[in-house]
Amino acid sequence: MAETSDFLVIGAGIVGLATAQALLEKFPDRKVIVLEKESAPAQHQTGHNSGVIHSGIYYKPGSMKAENCRKGKMLLEAFCKAEHIPYKICGKIILATEPQELPALNALFERGKANDVKSKLIDPAEIHLLEPHVSGIKAIHVEDAGIVDFKTVCQKLVEKIAARGGQVVLNAKVLAISEVENGVLLKTSSGAFRATLVLNCAGLHSDSVAKLSGFQPPVQIVPFRGEYFKLAEPAKLFCQNLIYPVPNPEFPFLGVHFTRMINGAVECGPNAVPAFAREGYCKSDINFSDLAEMAFYSGFLKLGKMYWREGLAEFRRSFSKSQFLKSLQRLIPEIRIEHLESAPAGVRAQAVAPDGKMLDDFLIYETRHIIHVLNAPSPAATASLNIGNVLAQKAKNRT
Repeated sequence: MAETSDFLVIGAGIVGLATAQALLEKFPDRKVIVLEKESAPAQHQTGHNSGVIHSGIYYKPGSMKAENCRKGKMLLEAFCKAEHIPYKICGKIILATEPQELPALNALFERGKANDVKSKLIDPAEIHLLEPHVSGIKAIHVEDAGIVDFKTVCQKLVEKIAARGGQVVLNAKVLAISEVENGVLLKTSSGAFRATLVLNCAGLHSDSVAKLSGFQPPVQIVPFRGEYFKLAEPAKLFCQNLIYPVPNPEFPFLGVHFTRMINGAVECGPNAVPAFAREGYCKSDINFSDLAEMAFYSGFLKLGKMYWREGLAEFRRSFSKSQFLKSLQRLIPEIRIEHLESAPAGVRAQAVAPDGKMLDDFLIYETRHIIHVLNAPSPAATASLNIGNVLAQKAKNRT
């Protein structure tokens, strides 16, 4: 006998939990269930997040990322205040170290102004006041960037979902999805569930879940492992808050940077290389099914042709600590190899189109009984509470 509900959310990462919370707020008399295949929430992208509250400076004005990031940031800060979750608006600098980076830095500053980001251009003297150990010729000081522990946010969301009568069902991997009269039937490792509307927030597995439902998504998730080090105790003083390079505008990753986390640790990274498993947190992690799916996907092959130079540099850093160190020394010259300690990696779910382009914006597709979130990389954690509101409104539009 299938357990019935009005709404089923697949995935208990921060986007799935925020969506469940928004559904319960909008539909207080409806039943909401979250299905999570792991034994605890926030075990993948959310749980391996470095905890940056993004300002929205990087995203194309008018895009879903830009709009959801700014709105989500305000909602997140208000949520943390109301729920007594530690967070800090510490600010960050985006640093140009060479003259050829200045046009991209200035363009990024203009984009920030278009997105109402509180920021200003600063010279070397002002840079030194904020970050005494960095070396740069010009920077953007993004005043409203911050840090938080997103796992703590998820724990509070789980509590609030339960308080409103919702359920988070763990160890419930979705095995099959079929449409039935007036809804959807899901077979999972914890039994059968039936709902009027399903919201696919499965992150790394979002395209696979879509295929289980009979929908062929227009993109495929390609997992990229983000590899980090952390600074040893004496070297933590080299970084006051958040220090980023000028990103390559043609590449959807922000480059190796320094992040002071809410617990006081300082992470440096990430290096970004294709992972050989959707949950490939270690170099030795290989899932042959995931690897074959990626290797035979035309979009991944075309992506490799377009970005082979960047990819080669990333792989060099992946296998050479000294190469990784060189990237860090562009920002903080005093960093030495003995300052770097191993840190856990993360995996980014990056949607890639058949033409090889990495999607730069969030992507949501709707079918008859399912709403699929097919691309929600960074800044999805910052934007999550507003993404939840957007999905709940889409649910309401169907009623």
